[in-house]
Amino acid sequence: MPLALYALAAGAFGIGVTEFVIMGLLLDVSADLGVSISAAGQLISGYALGVVIGAPLLTIATGRWPRKTVLLALMAVFTLGNLACALAPDYWTLMAAGVLTAFAHGTFFGVGAVVATGLVAPNRKASAIALMFTGLTIANILGVPFGTWLGQAFGWRATFWAVTLVGIVAFAIILLLVPRSPAALEKSDLRGDLALFGRAPVLLGFAVTVLGYAGVFAVFTYIAPLLTEITGFAEAAVSPILLVFGGGLIAGNLAGGKFADRWLVPSVLGSLVVLALVLGTMNFALHSRAMAVIHVGLLGAAAFATVAPLQMWVLEKAEGAGQSLASSFNIAAFNLGNAAGAWLGGMVIAHGPGLGAVTWVAALLPLSALAVAWLALRLDRPTLGEPASARS
Repeated sequence: MPLALYALAAGAFGIGVTEFVIMGLLLDVSADLGVSISAAGQLISGYALGVVIGAPLLTIATGRWPRKTVLLALMAVFTLGNLACALAPDYWTLMAAGVLTAFAHGTFFGVGAVVATGLVAPNRKASAIALMFTGLTIANILGVPFGTWLGQAFGWRATFWAVTLVGIVAFAIILLLVPRSPAALEKSDLRGDLALFGRAPVLLGFAVTVLGYAGVFAVFTYIAPLLTEITGFAEAAVSPILLVFGGGLIAGNLAGGKFADRWLVPSVLGSLVVLALVLGTMNFALHSRAMAVIHVGLLGAAAFATVAPLQMWVLEKAEGAGQSLASSFNIAAFNLGNAAGAWLGGMVIAHGPGLGAVTWVAALLPLSALAVAWLALRLDRPTLGEPASARS
């Protein structure tokens, strides 16, 4: 794999830390800024909303720029946004800075995925996307725990200062390693880009992404109470168990990319089936400590095994125009799924049937995604066993 892909992974690492580290610092932020824990939790929703809004807007605004220039500009926005978070004097300034930082998220992963596929041979495109997303998985395993510790030990602002430094390093690495023109600049105009939203397979691909990831986050958002209240683990055991989840993320991400390189459509369908099975059987596993830990790892693997296949599938459906926009919008769809899943899981807990039913309800979402994917295939009618490279 080209070194430029590792530069993209470095940017993904920094963005991943910013997205998830706030979850471990909610108590510190709420105490320091004098807001409730629920209000501090809205910082997560604000970030997700920033990704959903910023991904299409920034991709359209930078559509005629060279892609390396776009990536550098996005890392500059990311770095300045984290600097603003570190200096934020009050809650609303922190919220605004977080949304600004989130604007870079979707477009970076969207444009980065297009750049990544242009750096490798046609039969390794999905693996290239997976390698870029490895930065996100490593952020969950190493970056987020370290950032949480740093914020708890030296104040939550120290974490954002550290991530600002990561942004500067990632900017320099991208500047040095990513080729000036890794792929031909798209010639389509705004009207041509927006026309892709009239393609039913593209829209259905976005819907599959939202539903699939809603299932993941309906459970993952509440993984701590599931492990403590149902399985019986102490709170101190949750963080080490989440390391198992992170290991599953890496394994599933790389495996999903390799399978998608050879059999794209079966990989999309198969990963959704596996995700539904893992979620559907998790309720039984939670009543055994050993099986609960194993299932947490399986959840991580199943969750990220879907990422590269879904991203590659949407890129293929957008072939010919608006690939960067479609790719960025699919990243927004992942985050919309995150927010929807967290909301749905909360509704199940608050209004019934309760915490123990969250995994059952979550399993219905990838099954719904599977039905939507099948509808998309009926409309598009590709050859199920055909390699992705042969259709690119």
